[in-house]
Amino acid sequence: MGRGRAKAKQTKIARQVKYGNAGADFERLRRELGAAARPSGETADRADESGDRAE
Repeated sequence: MGRGRAKAKQTKIARQVKYGNAGADFERLRRELGAAARPSGETADRADESGDRAE
C-alpha cells in the first residue's frame, strides 16, 4: 500500500522529461559532466576513421 502516489509522481516526471523540456541547455550539461575535455584516445580513433593511417 502507499505506492500509488509515488508511482504517479514518477510517471508525471517521466512524461515531463520525455515530452517536455525541448529547450534543454545541452552545452551547460556537457560542461557539468566534463564531456568538453577530450579523452586521450579520441584523437587516435578519429585518425583511424578518416583513413589517415600510415600503412
